[in-house]
Amino acid sequence: MPELLIELFSEEIPARMQARAAEDFCGLLLKALAPLMTAAPRPLHGPRRIAALGEIAARAETPGREERGPRLGAPDAALDGFLRKHGATREQLVQEGQFWVLHKPGQVIEAAALIAERLPGLLRGFPWPKSMRWGTSDFAWVRPLQRILCVLDGRPVAFSLAHGEDAVHGLAAAALTEGHRVLAGTEPFAVRSFAEYERGLRERFVIADAAERERSIEAGIERLAAAEGLEVVPDRGLLAEVGGLVEWPVPLLGRIDDAFMDLPPELMRTTMRVNQRYFALRHPDGRAASRFAVVSNIVPQDGGAAIVAGNERVLRARLSDARFFWDLDRKQRLEEFLPKLDAVVFHAKLGTQGQRVSRLETLAAVIAPLVGADRALATRAARLAKADLASGMVGEFPELQGVMGRYYALHAGEDPRVAEAIGAHYRPLGPGDAVPSEPVAVAVALADKLDQLAGFFAVDERPTGSGDPYALRRAALGVIRILRENGLRLGLIDVIAEAFFGYPQATGTTASPEFGMAAATEKMKSGWQPPREGRHPPMVAAFAAGLLDFLAERLRVQLRAEGARHDVVAAVFGAAPDDDLVRLLARSDALARMLATPDGANLLAAYKRAANILRIETRKDGPHDGPVDPALLAAGPERALYEAVTATGTAVAAALAAEDFLGAMERLATLRAPVDAFFDQVVVNDAQPELRRNRLRLLNSLCAAMDAVADVSKIEG
Repeated sequence: MPELLIELFSEEIPARMQARAAEDFCGLLLKALAPLMTAAPRPLHGPRRIAALGEIAARAETPGREERGPRLGAPDAALDGFLRKHGATREQLVQEGQFWVLHKPGQVIEAAALIAERLPGLLRGFPWPKSMRWGTSDFAWVRPLQRILCVLDGRPVAFSLAHGEDAVHGLAAAALTEGHRVLAGTEPFAVRSFAEYERGLRERFVIADAAERERSIEAGIERLAAAEGLEVVPDRGLLAEVGGLVEWPVPLLGRIDDAFMDLPPELMRTTMRVNQRYFALRHPDGRAASRFAVVSNIVPQDGGAAIVAGNERVLRARLSDARFFWDLDRKQRLEEFLPKLDAVVFHAKLGTQGQRVSRLETLAAVIAPLVGADRALATRAARLAKADLASGMVGEFPELQGVMGRYYALHAGEDPRVAEAIGAHYRPLGPGDAVPSEPVAVAVALADKLDQLAGFFAVDERPTGSGDPYALRRAALGVIRILRENGLRLGLIDVIAEAFFGYPQATGTTASPEFGMAAATEKMKSGWQPPREGRHPPMVAAFAAGLLDFLAERLRVQLRAEGARHDVVAAVFGAAPDDDLVRLLARSDALARMLATPDGANLLAAYKRAANILRIETRKDGPHDGPVDPALLAAGPERALYEAVTATGTAVAAALAAEDFLGAMERLATLRAPVDAFFDQVVVNDAQPELRRNRLRLLNSLCAAMDAVADVSKIEG
């Protein structure tokens, strides 16, 4: 198919917007050119250009269609209106039944014509997060748009952005683009294909592909660092950002003044990254190196000496500012920042950071003995965890919250475990971040995340399908990862209830009726009972159960991402909601192992067969959930299944109570043989009503025995 290349060339586009804009542009093109384009184009982006490369059919014929008109004998005005609407004459109408019908032939759509028709409107309505107007035109773009390149099968496709009296600065599509502003000048060059486009840009000091620019930056910096026995501190986000700032990357190394090497390495890295987009280097043993990497967008004539000297001068000023805050903050103890938190709002509905500190102290003290932490140290760490939010350094660099608190705690002589907990309590910050493992740090990290979840759920600020402004999904995944990776046996219901009691909502009402007294009452009417019955008021128990459901759902999402059997977790949780996630996972793992065996797979199929029979027969005259009458059981497979189900149910219950999950599943798997024999030799829907009812009850007892282990209906396959 013919090749289509479109480039939108403008002034410098913010790096953070480029990739999304290129993807949006390709998606909009696919939609606008849908009659001729079957696959989304390849996105390309850089500091001054957004482009799309794809294939499109040269032409296509749309199928004809029929339009039914007015009835025979309808007024002439109705018939004339129908003809005007479709641009037809009376001679084109045919009579079909009681109606006039217009047969409209298919149309041949030419690619060039469709592009010229659709692209102006697409560009005028392009969804930039922020855009601007310039001159007298109403046309808006992220930065002033200068050229439009549009080439189809080696030929330019001409169209203009002019709209009415708005000439849009005379912008019209052509087959021209430009290279690097400084190294190649502003002289345009012609393009007839993507190969020419890519080659022409490279000759004019522009790498068109963003991924290639990133690889060039990464390899260049690593080569320079290795020459000095150093390595680059990994930072994929910074690499992507710098790749969006330069068209022809030229990595250079600069030196950090030795006077600043006593600053915390995290502080130096943050200063360099946030303010200057520099890459930090380190020694192989992890120590910070007195070197940094900067990426130039030009090829310097002096080997980069002037560029490096200028950047070193700027960095000295930046690090001098950082030192000022570092020295100023250490003039007082970390605890002395706490009074300022009483004036810092955590959330309008949830009070101040000072109030949150009090809640964290209480909650960390509850969690500490459950995770093997010293209660006094956990309480102390929770008290100081948020103190650095009032420091000058964190005010300047919010990214360093927790990190600076750790340094200030060590400087003040706090116990190292307290300092470690302060530095680690926000973790994990993402999928690749390690979880805290020291018990005091674990206690404070769990307290921080569970307080956050409980508070926002209590005031009905929960995540929706379209957003999660308070990062509650991340907090939930943090709780799950801390428990899983440390193998912690923690009853979450009690801890969530304690977190809930820290808020005013615990005294009477919540913002969401789902977790209120009425909801709890309705849930209990349907057979639901609060876990650890009697330990918490129904409202609190219902709230904790709702938040536990949210955590279980996030666990299933995480397992799905890992390629694990998330449906088995859903089945186990559906049978018996468990607030001990480690136990829940152990039980799920044992069930998954059993289902992976031939006996398990056949038993699952038998369950589904039995459940289908029960569902059909229940519609007729059910339910069939009464006790089985042993006197009506025939000798052979029918009685064998009854005895096997009875014995297995008792054995499985005992094994589950002892947390012998593998033993429970092995015992359950023994049902396979009697179940197979029953279905092979016994007619369930016997002609005698009493035998039919008894056999349906036997199938119901089989399903009930398996449902005691898991809600098997939720298992896929």
